[in-house]
Amino acid sequence: MRHFLDLGSGADARRIAVLARPGKGAAAGPPVVWLGGFRSDMRSTKAEALDAWADANGRAFVRFDYSGHGESTGAFEESTISRWLEDTLAVLVAFAAAPAILVGSSMGGWLALLAARDLMRRDPARAPAGLVLIAPATDFTERLMWDQFPEDIRRTIETAGLYLRPSLYSDEPYPITRRLIEDGRQHLLLGETIRTGCPVHILQGMRDPDVPWRHALELVEHLPGDSVSLTLIKDGDHRLSRHEDIERLIAAVEGVVPHREPERQPKLL
Repeated sequence: MRHFLDLGSGADARRIAVLARPGKGAAAGPPVVWLGGFRSDMRSTKAEALDAWADANGRAFVRFDYSGHGESTGAFEESTISRWLEDTLAVLVAFAAAPAILVGSSMGGWLALLAARDLMRRDPARAPAGLVLIAPATDFTERLMWDQFPEDIRRTIETAGLYLRPSLYSDEPYPITRRLIEDGRQHLLLGETIRTGCPVHILQGMRDPDVPWRHALELVEHLPGDSVSLTLIKDGDHRLSRHEDIERLIAAVEGVVPHREPERQPKLL
């Protein structure tokens, strides 16, 4: 069922589109929340596959579009990591009734880590039960964009405030704004230990042109206190949307938090 969540006020006002599938109670397992990638939407191949799995297994499943994405309102060019994190936390509070498994793809992986940190600090009862991260683009605005841009592109962003970056996945270029780059610096994680308080499973393609597999290894090095699994897929690309990739994803979601059947009360003789 589609819902809308109104956030912000004035120039920051936007309506976030959410698809929420109810589960069959706690016995079915933790709810699952999908966090999509940069310029992706909640009806992507992987999100649809997880929705079908959730339907077949009685699992609560929530997916949504960030501000400026898909069916949500708001201008993409005015959005930032801070705004998308606010979207994420608001959806978790409104639609995830219990500690959830956050499944983050690319940028969604970074947002899942940020959301886990925020919830552990402010609302531990809602801290995630587990994280499944697909090609997590942690700190991508700095590490995978700004640090990689040549000087002329950096100058364009600083002076014009906008660079239209060609995309491998769309005929339309991606608008990279100075606002996005500068705001991203408030949320960098790779300079310190990252605490999630839950099991983490990372799926990473080794033929990923956008998030190098060594970036995933660096992330693992910053997660020393957590139960972390890393699956490197030798022929995997960035999207990891092939049939075999979807099977790995579902297995990771099922396995990141082993489900226990509720204990049966002993019968009185």
